[in-house]
Order: sequence, then C-alpha cells, then structure tokens
Amino acid sequence: MKKLAAVLGMLPVIGMMAVPVFAQEAAGKPPATVSAAMMIAAGLAMGIAAGLCGLGQGKVGGAACEGIARNPGAAGPIRLAMILGLVFIETLVLFTLAVVFAKMTY
Repeated sequence: MKKLAAVLGMLPVIGMMAVPVFAQEAAGKPPATVSAAMMIAAGLAMGIAAGLCGLGQGKVGGAACEGIARNPGAAGPIRLAMILGLVFIETLVLFTLAVVFAKMTY
C-alpha cells in the first residue's frame, strides 16, 4: 500500500516536469534533401519487407504442402496453422506500408 501511495504521489511531480515540453514551438519543414532521403529509405524498406515476406510465405506454403503430403489426415489443422502463419507474415508488409505512408506525409 505504501508503494502505491508513493507512486501516486510522484505522478503530479512527473506531470509538472513534462509541461515545458508542450511549450516548445513546432519545428519547421525539413529541407528537401531530408525528405528525398526519407522517400528513398521508405521505398527500400517496403521493397525489402515485401521481398522477405514473399520468401517467408513460400517457405510456409511449401512446409504445409509437405506436411499434408506426409499425413493427409491432418490437412485441416495444418491448413489452419498455415493460414495463421501467412496472416502474421503479411502483417509485416502492412505495417511497413503504414510506416511508408506516415513518412510520405511528413
């Protein structure tokens, strides 16, 4: 109970220390060279993520086909695990795409 009271007592102090951060002026637009470099980096990141995603999905599909060929009775659970794995792999590319769009609007 004493620890909780100490933590709750420190919250206003920490909050007051953060106030000067909000008083700063907004930064201006970055130079055009920085924006161009960010665009190039975002494009490379998207290309690398998409390429590695394709390799990973190929491995998952191949392993699933191999597992189903060895044990046809387990095709349902293997297919479910394969689809779940493909979703997780594809999520990497979607997150990278979101970061690319976020950097392009900077």
